Amino acid sequence: MKEIKYVILREKPEIKDEAAAWFNVKWGVPKEAYLECMEAYLNGETEYGWYIAMDGERIVSGLGVIENDFHDRKDLSPNVCAVFTEEEYRCQGISGKLLNMVEEDMKSKGILPIYLVTDHIGFYERYGWEFFCMAQGDDEPEMTRLYIHR
Repeated sequence: MKEIKYVILREKPEIKDEAAAWFNVKWGVPKEAYLECMEAYLNGETEYGWYIAMDGERIVSGLGVIENDFHDRKDLSPNVCAVFTEEEYRCQGISGKLLNMVEEDMKSKGILPIYLVTDHIGFYERYGWEFFCMAQGDDEPEMTRLYIHR
């Protein structure tokens, strides 16, 4: 296995189409929705960025920051979204490193706190996230856990 490279999309804008397609496959959200968010970030319309881990030229993990991650707490913004790591790359600290990058990047821009919704218990706590409240996901029957990073 090669060394994993961590990139902020603004450092490598040429991968935006590939990244949008990768997130689309992982989450089923239209590629165009990801591209719209990525282009707003690349054009400087927002500081909500996209963070990617690569093994050579292959995307193996990634996540983004958006206004709201499809839940009813519109007042809690921004949200880390689309956190995903390819199965064979899990348990190597890759997502944790991306989460730390987001936290440092947002903090450097004065954007805190940040939020995320998840059903995972125990994972995000390792990286300084705290359970904040339950939230209702759009079109979801069950409530979901919403976390905060201060």
